[in-house]
Amino acid sequence: MRYGICHLSVVPCRLEPSDRSEMVTQLLFGETVKIYEEKKGDWRKIKTVYDDYDAWIDVKQITEISLDEFEKLNATTTVLSAELIHVLHNKTSDEFIPIVLGSYLPNFKKNILSFNKQEFVFDGATLDSSKKSNKTALIENAYTYLNTPYLWGGRSPLGIDCSGFTQVLYKLNGIKLPRDASQQAKIGQTLSFVEESEPGDLAFFDNEEGNIIHVGMVLENNKIIHASGKVRIDRLDHQGIYNVNTNKYSHRLRLIKKII
Repeated sequence: MRYGICHLSVVPCRLEPSDRSEMVTQLLFGETVKIYEEKKGDWRKIKTVYDDYDAWIDVKQITEISLDEFEKLNATTTVLSAELIHVLHNKTSDEFIPIVLGSYLPNFKKNILSFNKQEFVFDGATLDSSKKSNKTALIENAYTYLNTPYLWGGRSPLGIDCSGFTQVLYKLNGIKLPRDASQQAKIGQTLSFVEESEPGDLAFFDNEEGNIIHVGMVLENNKIIHASGKVRIDRLDHQGIYNVNTNKYSHRLRLIKKII
């Protein structure tokens, strides 16, 4: 078993060991992984530490670290970037790296973060993921992503999918969610009616086979914010999501869950 940390802004994680393969999720800067299989030279099969997700990545897009550093980082790294996009200055190499909202800042202290004998300057706003925020902060973060393009497997303000959107929102507010909508639907308290829901609750939607295929976050006044084409706000009722542009229902409601 080997270990790594994402040293780039947003790294694609793929279903198979090929640049042509489907992207199933992304690593954000500072997130760590376990490396447990090699294939075709540059490809490594990983398990993400944050959400226990299996995928393939190009080894050039992570930095390998020791077991000791891996364990220390996972035990102590809780500071996140609160900036939509911010540029780090790598003091060691004198290079600049853009990072996105929700990226980890390892060993952060007095505007300096570090790992693998490298130091970076970060002078932006931060969040502490060890402290759970209230639902007001959750809603405020959600509006930050409005109009972000939909991207299958995406987890960043430059492109995001429905469950990546809800996962990162809760990450910013100190709560871990699984990666996929079907996994997220298994946690929390199930509500009986839409009328029982509150802003910050999660609504899940299924297909004709009954499989959960979509998730969004409930807002006030029978609205929902979700990633569909882009991060957008639509109407929510007992039938599902009513798209205000097409004047049609786009998703069929299956259940609503209260997470916090």
